[in-house]
Amino acid sequence: MQNRNTVFITGATAGIGWACVHIFAEHGWRVIALGRREEKLTQLKNELHSKYPDAELLTLQADVRYYNQLQEKMQQLPDEWRQINVLVNNAGLALGKDAFDQANVEDWDTMIDTNIKGLLYATKAVLPYMPASGIGRHIINIGSIAGKEVYAQGSVYCATKFAVDALSKGMRIDLLEQNIKVTAINPGLVETEFSVVRFKGDEQKAKSVYEGYTPLTANDIADVVFFAVSRPANVNISEITLTPLAQAGAHYLTKKSSS
Repeated sequence: MQNRNTVFITGATAGIGWACVHIFAEHGWRVIALGRREEKLTQLKNELHSKYPDAELLTLQADVRYYNQLQEKMQQLPDEWRQINVLVNNAGLALGKDAFDQANVEDWDTMIDTNIKGLLYATKAVLPYMPASGIGRHIINIGSIAGKEVYAQGSVYCATKFAVDALSKGMRIDLLEQNIKVTAINPGLVETEFSVVRFKGDEQKAKSVYEGYTPLTANDIADVVFFAVSRPANVNISEITLTPLAQAGAHYLTKKSSS
Protein backbone atom coordinates (compact mmCIF):
# COMPACT_ATOMS: atom_id res chain seq x y z
CA MET A 1 0.00 0.00 0.00
CA GLN A 2 1.30 3.45 -0.90
CA ASN A 3 2.41 5.48 2.09
CA ARG A 4 0.07 8.47 2.42
CA ASN A 5 -1.05 10.84 5.11
CA THR A 6 -4.23 9.74 6.87
CA VAL A 7 -7.15 11.88 8.01
CA PHE A 8 -9.86 10.79 10.45
CA ILE A 9 -13.21 12.56 9.92
CA THR A 10 -16.19 12.33 12.28
CA GLY A 11 -19.74 13.04 11.15
CA ALA A 12 -18.71 11.88 7.68
CA THR A 13 -22.12 10.74 6.45
CA ALA A 14 -23.51 14.17 5.53
CA GLY A 15 -22.77 17.81 4.88
CA ILE A 16 -19.38 19.17 5.85
CA GLY A 17 -18.00 15.76 6.84
CA TRP A 18 -19.02 14.25 3.50
CA ALA A 19 -17.38 17.15 1.64
CA CYS A 20 -14.20 16.81 3.72
CA VAL A 21 -13.93 13.12 2.82
CA HIS A 22 -14.05 14.05 -0.87
CA ILE A 23 -11.53 16.87 -0.77
CA PHE A 24 -8.95 14.87 1.17
CA ALA A 25 -9.40 11.87 -1.15
CA GLU A 26 -9.07 14.17 -4.16
CA HIS A 27 -5.67 15.26 -2.85
CA GLY A 28 -4.46 11.71 -2.33
CA TRP A 29 -5.02 11.36 1.40
CA ARG A 30 -6.09 8.10 3.03
CA VAL A 31 -9.43 8.71 4.78
CA ILE A 32 -11.04 7.14 7.83
CA ALA A 33 -14.71 8.17 7.76
CA LEU A 34 -16.77 7.73 10.91
CA GLY A 35 -20.53 8.09 11.07
CA ARG A 36 -23.65 6.73 12.75
CA ARG A 37 -25.54 5.59 9.65
CA GLU A 38 -24.24 2.41 8.03
CA GLU A 39 -26.26 2.92 4.85
CA LYS A 40 -24.81 6.41 4.40
CA LEU A 41 -21.29 5.09 4.92
CA THR A 42 -21.91 2.54 2.16
CA GLN A 43 -23.26 5.29 -0.09
CA LEU A 44 -20.21 7.44 0.67
CA LYS A 45 -17.84 4.60 -0.16
CA ASN A 46 -19.57 3.86 -3.47
CA GLU A 47 -19.65 7.51 -4.49
CA LEU A 48 -16.03 8.12 -3.54
CA HIS A 49 -14.69 5.08 -5.39
CA SER A 50 -16.76 6.00 -8.43
CA LYS A 51 -15.20 9.46 -8.45
CA TYR A 52 -11.70 8.50 -7.28
CA PRO A 53 -11.05 4.82 -8.09
CA ASP A 54 -7.68 4.84 -6.30
CA ALA A 55 -9.00 6.43 -3.12
CA GLU A 56 -8.16 4.62 0.13
CA LEU A 57 -11.16 4.81 2.43
CA LEU A 58 -11.94 3.02 5.67
CA THR A 59 -15.45 3.51 7.06
CA LEU A 60 -16.33 3.11 10.73
CA GLN A 61 -19.87 2.96 12.09
CA ALA A 62 -20.07 4.50 15.57
CA ASP A 63 -21.68 7.31 17.55
CA VAL A 64 -19.28 9.87 19.03
CA ARG A 65 -21.54 10.18 22.08
CA TYR A 66 -20.31 6.80 23.30
CA TYR A 67 -16.63 6.62 24.18
CA ASN A 68 -16.64 2.83 24.44
CA GLN A 69 -17.78 2.57 20.81
CA LEU A 70 -14.94 4.83 19.69
CA GLN A 71 -12.36 2.91 21.73
CA GLU A 72 -13.57 -0.38 20.30
CA LYS A 73 -13.38 0.90 16.72
CA MET A 74 -9.89 2.30 17.26
CA GLN A 75 -8.66 -0.95 18.78
CA GLN A 76 -9.96 -2.83 15.75
CA LEU A 77 -8.15 -0.67 13.20
CA PRO A 78 -6.03 -2.70 10.77
CA ASP A 79 -2.31 -2.20 11.33
CA GLU A 80 -1.89 -0.18 8.15
CA TRP A 81 -4.47 2.38 9.38
CA ARG A 82 -3.01 2.97 12.84
CA GLN A 83 -1.06 6.15 12.08
CA ILE A 84 -3.34 9.17 11.82
CA ASN A 85 -2.02 12.60 10.89
CA VAL A 86 -5.16 14.74 11.02
CA LEU A 87 -8.41 14.58 12.99
CA VAL A 88 -11.43 16.56 11.78
CA ASN A 89 -13.94 16.83 14.61
CA ASN A 90 -17.00 17.55 12.52
CA ALA A 91 -19.81 15.56 14.19
CA GLY A 92 -22.35 17.97 15.66
CA LEU A 93 -25.94 19.16 15.46
CA ALA A 94 -28.59 21.58 16.62
CA LEU A 95 -31.96 20.34 17.85
CA GLY A 96 -34.90 22.69 18.21
CA LYS A 97 -35.03 26.48 18.11
CA ASP A 98 -37.03 27.45 21.15
CA ALA A 99 -36.99 29.98 23.95
CA PHE A 100 -35.08 28.67 26.96
CA ASP A 101 -38.18 27.97 29.03
CA GLN A 102 -39.86 26.11 26.15
CA ALA A 103 -36.91 23.97 25.08
CA ASN A 104 -36.81 20.20 25.25
CA VAL A 105 -34.38 18.80 27.84
CA GLU A 106 -33.71 15.74 25.69
CA ASP A 107 -32.62 18.07 22.88
CA TRP A 108 -30.20 19.73 25.29
CA ASP A 109 -28.75 16.36 26.29
CA THR A 110 -28.26 15.29 22.67
CA MET A 111 -26.52 18.54 21.72
CA ILE A 112 -24.25 18.51 24.76
CA ASP A 113 -23.42 14.83 24.36
CA THR A 114 -22.63 15.20 20.65
CA ASN A 115 -21.12 18.65 20.29
CA ILE A 116 -19.02 18.72 23.47
CA LYS A 117 -18.57 15.22 24.83
CA GLY A 118 -18.42 13.70 21.34
CA LEU A 119 -15.58 16.05 20.39
CA LEU A 120 -13.76 15.23 23.61
CA TYR A 121 -14.25 11.49 23.18
CA ALA A 122 -13.15 11.43 19.53
CA THR A 123 -10.03 13.47 20.29
CA LYS A 124 -9.12 11.33 23.28
CA ALA A 125 -9.61 8.14 21.24
CA VAL A 126 -7.61 9.29 18.20
CA LEU A 127 -4.67 11.08 19.86
CA PRO A 128 -2.77 7.87 20.76
CA TYR A 129 -2.75 7.01 17.05
CA MET A 130 -1.03 10.24 16.04
CA PRO A 131 2.62 9.11 15.75
CA ALA A 132 5.07 11.12 17.83
CA SER A 133 7.38 11.37 14.83
CA GLY A 134 4.60 12.08 12.35
CA ILE A 135 4.52 15.19 10.22
CA GLY A 136 1.62 17.58 10.09
CA ARG A 137 -0.24 16.31 13.14
CA HIS A 138 -3.33 18.48 13.29
CA ILE A 139 -6.73 18.66 15.00
CA ILE A 140 -9.49 20.57 13.23
CA ASN A 141 -12.55 21.40 15.34
CA ILE A 142 -15.65 22.49 13.45
CA GLY A 143 -17.20 25.20 15.58
CA SER A 144 -19.70 27.85 14.54
CA ILE A 145 -20.34 31.56 14.51
CA ALA A 146 -22.78 30.51 17.26
CA GLY A 147 -19.67 29.93 19.37
CA LYS A 148 -18.83 33.61 19.05
CA GLU A 149 -22.25 35.28 19.41
CA VAL A 150 -25.35 34.01 21.21
CA TYR A 151 -28.68 34.38 19.41
CA ALA A 152 -32.28 34.07 20.56
CA GLN A 153 -33.80 30.58 20.83
CA GLY A 154 -30.41 28.92 20.49
CA SER A 155 -28.83 29.31 23.91
CA VAL A 156 -27.80 25.70 24.51
CA TYR A 157 -26.60 25.10 20.95
CA CYS A 158 -24.59 28.33 21.21
CA ALA A 159 -23.23 27.19 24.58
CA THR A 160 -21.99 23.94 23.05
CA LYS A 161 -20.19 25.85 20.31
CA PHE A 162 -18.72 28.29 22.83
CA ALA A 163 -17.36 25.15 24.49
CA VAL A 164 -15.80 24.05 21.20
CA ASP A 165 -14.09 27.44 21.02
CA ALA A 166 -12.74 27.07 24.57
CA LEU A 167 -11.66 23.48 24.03
CA SER A 168 -9.83 24.42 20.84
CA LYS A 169 -7.88 27.07 22.76
CA GLY A 170 -7.19 24.66 25.61
CA MET A 171 -6.02 21.87 23.29
CA ARG A 172 -3.74 24.31 21.49
CA ILE A 173 -2.05 25.13 24.81
CA ASP A 174 -1.90 21.60 26.20
CA LEU A 175 -0.63 20.02 22.97
CA LEU A 176 1.85 22.79 22.15
CA GLU A 177 4.93 20.89 23.32
CA GLN A 178 3.85 17.89 21.22
CA ASN A 179 3.84 20.06 18.09
CA ILE A 180 0.20 19.23 17.35
CA LYS A 181 -1.62 21.97 15.50
CA VAL A 182 -5.16 22.88 16.56
CA THR A 183 -7.50 24.91 14.36
CA ALA A 184 -11.12 25.97 14.95
CA ILE A 185 -13.24 26.53 11.84
CA ASN A 186 -16.32 28.64 12.62
CA PRO A 187 -18.87 28.78 9.78
CA GLY A 188 -21.89 30.99 9.54
CA LEU A 189 -24.95 29.85 7.60
CA VAL A 190 -24.19 26.69 5.61
CA GLU A 191 -26.88 24.86 3.65
CA THR A 192 -26.62 21.19 4.65
CA GLU A 193 -28.87 18.80 6.61
CA PHE A 194 -28.27 21.07 9.62
CA SER A 195 -31.62 22.89 9.54
CA VAL A 196 -33.59 19.76 8.61
CA VAL A 197 -32.17 18.13 11.73
CA ARG A 198 -32.73 21.25 13.85
CA PHE A 199 -36.38 21.43 12.79
CA LYS A 200 -36.80 17.66 13.13
CA GLY A 201 -37.61 16.84 9.52
CA ASP A 202 -39.64 19.93 8.64
CA GLU A 203 -38.04 20.49 5.23
CA GLN A 204 -40.10 23.56 4.35
CA LYS A 205 -39.10 25.31 7.55
CA ALA A 206 -35.49 24.28 6.98
CA LYS A 207 -35.56 25.54 3.39
CA SER A 208 -36.82 28.95 4.50
CA VAL A 209 -33.60 29.48 6.48
CA TYR A 210 -31.62 29.68 3.24
CA GLU A 211 -34.06 31.62 1.02
CA GLY A 212 -33.28 35.10 -0.28
CA TYR A 213 -29.48 34.85 -0.26
CA THR A 214 -26.66 32.49 -1.21
CA PRO A 215 -25.50 30.51 1.84
CA LEU A 216 -22.18 28.78 2.27
CA THR A 217 -21.95 25.19 1.06
CA ALA A 218 -20.36 22.15 2.62
CA ASN A 219 -17.68 22.33 -0.07
CA ASP A 220 -16.83 25.89 0.99
CA ILE A 221 -16.08 24.66 4.50
CA ALA A 222 -14.15 21.62 3.27
CA ASP A 223 -11.98 23.93 1.15
CA VAL A 224 -11.12 25.96 4.25
CA VAL A 225 -10.41 22.84 6.29
CA PHE A 226 -8.00 21.56 3.65
CA PHE A 227 -6.40 25.00 3.33
CA ALA A 228 -5.65 25.03 7.07
CA VAL A 229 -4.23 21.51 6.99
CA SER A 230 -2.05 22.16 3.93
CA ARG A 231 -0.13 25.15 5.34
CA PRO A 232 3.65 24.82 5.85
CA ALA A 233 4.82 22.88 8.90
CA ASN A 234 5.70 26.06 10.83
CA VAL A 235 2.26 27.63 10.32
CA ASN A 236 -0.72 26.99 12.56
CA ILE A 237 -3.99 28.78 11.82
CA SER A 238 -5.65 29.16 15.20
CA GLU A 239 -9.13 29.87 13.89
CA ILE A 240 -11.09 30.93 10.85
CA THR A 241 -14.59 32.41 10.94
CA LEU A 242 -16.37 32.54 7.59
CA THR A 243 -19.86 33.60 6.56
CA PRO A 244 -21.81 34.00 3.35
CA LEU A 245 -21.57 37.49 1.88
CA ALA A 246 -25.10 38.22 3.04
CA GLN A 247 -24.24 37.57 6.69
CA ALA A 248 -22.29 39.89 8.99
CA GLY A 249 -22.54 38.03 12.28
CA ALA A 250 -25.13 35.94 14.04
CA HIS A 251 -27.58 38.85 14.18
CA TYR A 252 -27.13 40.43 10.76
CA LEU A 253 -28.42 38.82 7.55
CA THR A 254 -29.77 40.48 4.45
CA LYS A 255 -32.32 38.65 2.33
CA LYS A 256 -33.75 39.66 -1.01
CA SER A 257 -37.52 39.49 -1.29
CA SER A 258 -38.80 36.73 -3.58
CA SER A 259 -41.81 38.86 -4.58
